[in-house]
Amino acid sequence: MQTILGANGQIAIVLAEELKRHYTSDIRLVSRNPKKVNETDQLFPANLLDAVETDLAVNGSEIVYLTVGLPMNTNKWVRQFPVMMRNVINACKRYGAKLVFFDNTYMYAQDAEPLTEETSFAPVGPKGEVRAEIAGMLLEEMKKKTIEAVICRAPEFYGPGKTQSITNTIIFDQIKMGKKLKVFLRDDKLRTLIWTPDASKAMALIGNSEDTFNQTWHLPCDDNRLSYKEFIALVSEVYGKKFRYAIIPNFIFKVGSVFNPQLKEVQELLPRYRHDNIFISAKFKQRFPDFKVTTYWEGIELIKEEQGM
Repeated sequence: MQTILGANGQIAIVLAEELKRHYTSDIRLVSRNPKKVNETDQLFPANLLDAVETDLAVNGSEIVYLTVGLPMNTNKWVRQFPVMMRNVINACKRYGAKLVFFDNTYMYAQDAEPLTEETSFAPVGPKGEVRAEIAGMLLEEMKKKTIEAVICRAPEFYGPGKTQSITNTIIFDQIKMGKKLKVFLRDDKLRTLIWTPDASKAMALIGNSEDTFNQTWHLPCDDNRLSYKEFIALVSEVYGKKFRYAIIPNFIFKVGSVFNPQLKEVQELLPRYRHDNIFISAKFKQRFPDFKVTTYWEGIELIKEEQGM
């Protein structure tokens, strides 16, 4: 049995498809209201904030994938993520299940230094601090060898379907609505973006490889990094239409955050848009040289097709 905790998001959906396609038909999907991805999926409603429900959800699993996400709400992150991580760790330890944790980069410093699996945590703000806390919880258990686990870390997403990311919101959602595109702070800094299906497929591969555990892995990205100016130019080329965009300066976020809770939540993430973001996934590519990374051109084409444009 391979179990996905937090089973309704885009990462989890493609993960379930990939597990079924290449690894197993014995898949359990866990969330408060899980929905089948494959016909053979077993659905298990559970609240990961409840230790007993988490324990029951993990029972009988060989491999557990923790892909749960929360709305961009600092209070929820601080209150809920550590509880969920502790409940999942305890359940996996109890039943001897391997744990594959899907992580992000919020615990890293928001500067131009290249990011590898060895990069130290230097969080900026409470979201980064809680992500450092829960990753640290798992790393400590891995160090003590109380659990067999792996951390799969990804930078900002872009992608099809239910992908929720800043890039999707300010570029592809705007295109769909026929509105002017937006860019945060700077359009001339390099970004590393991961295609969401690549993240899911790489995580399935790592989870089903014996030599990958008790390590951190940066998931594979297109190394042809682009600035938002270059990215939007590529989008324009693929769509066959010139897209204009506006750069939103910092003072707009400061003023807007007084009235708009969403803008307030974004404040902590803004420093990363002032610098090049160089996320290195060479370790994965060396271990899995046959893995096909989706190029930016290919990803944009697939989004365009999905939008029917």
